[in-house]
Amino acid sequence: MTLLPALPRFTRGEFVFSLKSFGAAMLAMYCASRAGLPRPFWALLTAYVVANPLAGAVRSKAIYRFLGTLLGCTATLLLVPALSSAPELLTLALALWVGTCLFFSLLDRSPASYVFMLAGYTAALIGFPSVQTPQTLFDTATLRVEEIWIGIVCATLVHSIVLPQSLAPSVLGLLDNTLRDARRWLADLLRQGGQGAGQALDLDRRRLAADITQLRLLSTHVPFDTTHLRWTAGAIGAMQDRVAALTPLLSAVEDRLHALEQDAGALPADVTEVLARIGSWLQAPHQAQPTPLRPAIDALAEAPASDWQRALRIALACRLGELVDGWAACTALRQEIDAGLQGAAPARHQALGHRVLHRDVGMALWSGAAAVLVVCLCSAFWILTGWPSGSVATMMAAVLCCFFATMDDPAPAINAFMKYTLWSIPLSALYVLVLLPLVQDFGMLVLICAPAFLVLGCYMARPSTFLAAMAMLMGGLGGTLAMHDTGNADIVGFLNATLAQTLGAVAAARITGLMRSVGTDWSARRIQRAIWRELGEMAAAPRAPQDDGYTVRVLDRIGLLALRITHADGRKDATTNDALRDLRVGKDIVTLQQARAHLPAAATAQLLGGIAGFFGARSSGPAAPVPAALLPALDDTLQATLAAPRAGAEWPAAVAALVGLRRNLFPGAEPLAQGATP
Repeated sequence: MTLLPALPRFTRGEFVFSLKSFGAAMLAMYCASRAGLPRPFWALLTAYVVANPLAGAVRSKAIYRFLGTLLGCTATLLLVPALSSAPELLTLALALWVGTCLFFSLLDRSPASYVFMLAGYTAALIGFPSVQTPQTLFDTATLRVEEIWIGIVCATLVHSIVLPQSLAPSVLGLLDNTLRDARRWLADLLRQGGQGAGQALDLDRRRLAADITQLRLLSTHVPFDTTHLRWTAGAIGAMQDRVAALTPLLSAVEDRLHALEQDAGALPADVTEVLARIGSWLQAPHQAQPTPLRPAIDALAEAPASDWQRALRIALACRLGELVDGWAACTALRQEIDAGLQGAAPARHQALGHRVLHRDVGMALWSGAAAVLVVCLCSAFWILTGWPSGSVATMMAAVLCCFFATMDDPAPAINAFMKYTLWSIPLSALYVLVLLPLVQDFGMLVLICAPAFLVLGCYMARPSTFLAAMAMLMGGLGGTLAMHDTGNADIVGFLNATLAQTLGAVAAARITGLMRSVGTDWSARRIQRAIWRELGEMAAAPRAPQDDGYTVRVLDRIGLLALRITHADGRKDATTNDALRDLRVGKDIVTLQQARAHLPAAATAQLLGGIAGFFGARSSGPAAPVPAALLPALDDTLQATLAAPRAGAEWPAAVAALVGLRRNLFPGAEPLAQGATP
């Protein structure tokens, strides 16, 4: 990374962020020094850790960092005095604490996971240096909390008061992108009709799934924003759920249109006319309620046809009705959000939140175990050699194992962090050994720190250079200043600490690479198996779930699959289409469970039991074909439902679900037996 040639290319936003971060860091440094704290550079480092271009993200991260620090310090105060006489047991207990906190951090994929991650490595940062001097532990922990609290308060004040950058443009922009991608998918679908899944539709599917997951993660900062946006958090969450519910409907309509065209040779004229009317309504500048469209949509199910054509029409009409109602609800919520930004009283909404996102308990457990092993090995080397700086290696290993645990293969990122940290050694040595011992007052300290910190702060604002800048500023320059007594530092201590940092990073990269790193294909298969396992559990459940958590979770998994499958050999489209098919199957199973009381009891129980057995077997072993016995069970249940008298809204929904299951599980099957419906 070359710094000086890139200086003219920094944007105004990058300069402003760097200036605010540096101002907050210097304010924290001044307050900590005036308070007589021994390591004021910890306050400076904290101000950079919580820095973010968005004020709402700074405020949320500040709260989570303080809670994590408090929890980690409390754990250290409980563990170290109790086990100080047995260093081996103490290091094992601290390693287990780091691994346990990392486990819970990976299960919570919201920004609140920072509490657990920080609690883990804070205990390592405080506990390991105190192993040899447990009598100073309470003072060390108390001072660390005070220094971090000063850094948090200063960073929050500066980023919230000085030119605060609201989350509103980012959240609303992503919200509008999500609606635009959903509208594009619907428009492409209405334009192409049943002419199969082209490249445009494939791109629309993946783009919408990625938008929904990004929006759900970013919107967790909304309650901390500095503008009226924070009062619209409920509406934003409800809109995310509504847009997520559109995805299986869009996919189902696409499949039903394709099935109708396959069966009849071309789309019927009345279907084409209804699609054109929906397209015109969709393009209206101020969309009204879809009430005038409902008679035409419902009429699709009343046209005389054979059993299979009638079933397809009922399924299409049911899904089209749900689709236009869902789209109207999304646009109404978007208008409500705009009104809330102008100060209108927000309505109360119940949103699903981040709790429904995909969780991989097995990988979280394995990541925690890898962190425990790395910390134990570094601690064993430290104890056996008696190396005074061995605690630094253990701390660095714990921090890096936590930082990059969300990746499939953390080793390359750890190696990159180590590389940029090594590049910063000359700069760190210049500051620690030459410049800072010459400082006489605070103004001189600001002038000396400004060049390096301002330039690195600009690079931190860029996603492409964030890792390099973070490693050089936090792992290199800032971390070195925080670890050393800058008034009495010497070259021997500096070299020892640098060597220990490098050893900890090497141990973290190697051990993690041996036991934790996995390939993208392996991760993709694991995510698919999680979808199949949940489908089996839903089919075997005695009743339908109470919310759309499955839909949101599968869309999140589709986004995760798209990130992992990068080879342009067709597997990306195939895997995404498989996941969308599973998403439709999940909605059909839920609908069937909800309408179970209106269906033949024995046939429905047999059908759901067969589906549960199939997906249960598929999730635990090689991908087996769908059992052929499920097709007669589906056809019998579908024909019995078609022959039954129409009873309320459950009847067409049950027909739509049975048609969807038949199309998704047996896409190449012959149409249902022809003949006039009784």
